[in-house]
Amino acid sequence: MRVAGQYVAYTFFKVDPAWRRLPIDERRAGKDAFTEAVEDWAGRMASLRTYSLAGVRPDADFFLWKITERYDDLGELGAAINSTPLAGWLETPYSYLATTKASEYTKARKPRQVVPKGSPYLVVYPFVKLRSWYALPHEDRQRAMDEHMRIGHEFATILNHTTYSFGIDDQEFMTAFECEEPSDFMHLMRTLRETEASRYTERDTPIFVGRAVEIREALDELDGAGISVAT
Repeated sequence: MRVAGQYVAYTFFKVDPAWRRLPIDERRAGKDAFTEAVEDWAGRMASLRTYSLAGVRPDADFFLWKITERYDDLGELGAAINSTPLAGWLETPYSYLATTKASEYTKARKPRQVVPKGSPYLVVYPFVKLRSWYALPHEDRQRAMDEHMRIGHEFATILNHTTYSFGIDDQEFMTAFECEEPSDFMHLMRTLRETEASRYTERDTPIFVGRAVEIREALDELDGAGISVAT
């Protein structure tokens, strides 16, 4: 029997530099259509948020954080985006899928709902544990996770949204952390490096630090629209 939960997806976009050489009216029309598609779907999902990576990642310009109870919403949103003129100039270098479920290391028995806090930054990365982690007795894993969670709770401004990808994507977990400052998250991760659970990490990259923006702002950053250059 299926336990009701949420699908959580992250889709990353990178614009072809040649798009910036198009006439301004053509670029504006493409951004208008893309914005309309995303804003329309924002009213149909539990959450649909945009994060800018401008100036900090060479391989992606922005990403969408999507939360919905209906899997088909993800494909239908993708089709709506692909129907826009701008989509022909965008690559999707990364895309991640996960779902919510109850953690085996807490007392909760129902999937925890992902409810964005609305912090100015979101740190996202795929995560894979070593297979030897799963061979440990449950009490050993519980002890390690208790330490891990205790440290996490010490960083009160950071909100963890871990979701699960076993069998539905290439990673095991998608980890997402809302924070007030990216440096806060750096200090958390440095502290966690010394924990027992950290020894069982196989992969926790690539890491993306997104800045929360409206979709139109993210698109305007692609060609610097509205930015005055001093002379």
